[in-house]
Amino acid sequence: MDAQGKWLGQLHDIAMSPSSDIYPKASELIIRRGSYPREYAKVNWEDIIYIAEQGRLKILSDQVQFSKEIPKCDFTLRRDIFDQQVVDIDDQRVVRVNDIYLLCVENQYYAANVDVGLRGIFRRLGWSGLIDFIVSCYNSKSPYLTQEKLIPWKATQVLPKLGRMKSVLKIEVAKNKLNSIPPSALADIIQDLDLYARVSVFKSMETVLQNKVFTDMALTAKEELIDQLSEGEVAQLITNIPADEATDLLMKLPREKTHHLMGLLGSETNKKLRKLLSFAKDSAGGLMTTEYLYLKSDATVEDGFNKIKENINFPGTIFFLYIVDENHKYLGTTSLRRFFTENPKTLLLHTCYPENIHVYTDDSVEQVALLLERHKSSSIPVVNAQDILQGIITIDDVLEILISMVWHKYDEKL
Repeated sequence: MDAQGKWLGQLHDIAMSPSSDIYPKASELIIRRGSYPREYAKVNWEDIIYIAEQGRLKILSDQVQFSKEIPKCDFTLRRDIFDQQVVDIDDQRVVRVNDIYLLCVENQYYAANVDVGLRGIFRRLGWSGLIDFIVSCYNSKSPYLTQEKLIPWKATQVLPKLGRMKSVLKIEVAKNKLNSIPPSALADIIQDLDLYARVSVFKSMETVLQNKVFTDMALTAKEELIDQLSEGEVAQLITNIPADEATDLLMKLPREKTHHLMGLLGSETNKKLRKLLSFAKDSAGGLMTTEYLYLKSDATVEDGFNKIKENINFPGTIFFLYIVDENHKYLGTTSLRRFFTENPKTLLLHTCYPENIHVYTDDSVEQVALLLERHKSSSIPVVNAQDILQGIITIDDVLEILISMVWHKYDEKL
């Protein structure tokens, strides 16, 4: 209704200002009138007296300009929130928005809670009275009636959709929400999305976070994602993720595509990955990564601490140091736990494990797994026939292969 009580139309949508507070504040109303053709108008929140069962404006009807196009707004509830996927930051899962709760403070409305329950759908459809009555006839204490499935807005992260003018993810506060989720959990969240949303969310991340999330994604999800990225973006990912993960991905891709991607990589990365690709996938060489920290035999405990400090962001493990001679021949393994309390001038070689366990590049996965279990170790060095250190294998890579093998045998029996 306008200032004189003249009917203008119905509420179509509410535009929000997502960057104003922790809880987005309503900034404009979008009104519609007619059926065919339908017309729309936008009204600033300052021109509203109140909104209850009816809305009343401070301005007259001739001050409201209607058009056939829906007014453009950066972020609205109907278009950007209802029926869309959002991330529940607390439970680290993707949920669907069925309804939204608004909080009124001094005639200003804020998005307070996201409703992800079934009841929210019926409320939006206008069926809640009927459905609530039917459910109460059967069970008045039904969780449907007594338990609302609400998520506070501040604990949610809106996922962008391609084709929008702007995305909430462009706001730094929103990015920080995603950064607070562990990369492994964020990888699971992304994999639950449709392909286009997956690409959009992934591209919104900073490069460092992209590398971590991509590393933790399943192999099939990685394949689908790189098909949607530019060649430059794919080459950057392959260069910055752990070498063993990059090798697994390249082995899975068609030979022509692998060959093409290898040509886009820097010479050092290309050389490193070609070496790993030359080994059989189910061998120690095929499992290993060439990313490890090593020092020469004359290195001290102080050198070991400095090596770790210099490589805090190293993609591989930093808790184990491998000692080699001038020809890179493997001499022993030590760990932070073993030399942490030693004299800084003590040779690292003297802190190495007494049993110099290792595997050869052509050893099987089963042999690697048995040694890791027998010595209760989380990683093991890999050497060639001349005992030259080639790389290391971590227990997570072994488990991934063994689980796949066991599942395949189980699936065959079924």
